Amino acid sequence: MADHLTKERRSWNMSRIKGKDTKPEIQLRSLLHQASYRFTVNAPNNKKLPGRPDIVLPKYKTIIFVHGCFWHRHEGCNQATTPKTHTKFWQDKFDKNVVRDKRNIEDLETLGWNVIVVWECELKDPDEVMRLIKRKLDPQTATYIARPTQPLMAAEEMAGYSAGVALPPSFHYGVT
Repeated sequence: MADHLTKERRSWNMSRIKGKDTKPEIQLRSLLHQASYRFTVNAPNNKKLPGRPDIVLPKYKTIIFVHGCFWHRHEGCNQATTPKTHTKFWQDKFDKNVVRDKRNIEDLETLGWNVIVVWECELKDPDEVMRLIKRKLDPQTATYIARPTQPLMAAEEMAGYSAGVALPPSFHYGVT
């Protein structure tokens, strides 16, 4: 099916898609604020970090990315559809996004940051997302995925992929 919009109008529409301060980001920031977590969003140091994180919790040395299911290709999510026109263009774009996300997460972990990825669709159950984040941030009640080299993916945690291994307090976020 051909695009019913002109090239200029399609370009204008695409330019209106927000890259920051999206509804899912604002929703998660509100939840974190209600839970009394202090975080930064637009601090100068945030912009120097790989991937320009959505939310940084310096006290916990933790970064939270709020990924849109469509743009970041949430595996198995019905929102991660591929447009029917210009499929090759879109697939290349999505593949680059996924590779870039993975590289940014690896770079942040190399720098000593803990990374949490929250998917847009997971915010439909905000209580579960906050339980996940609290477990990750609170050393007293935290349980960790048995694969510490990978970021904590909220979808994996909710799907029961975690081994729930509790680690000694000295391991948590470099606290001794």
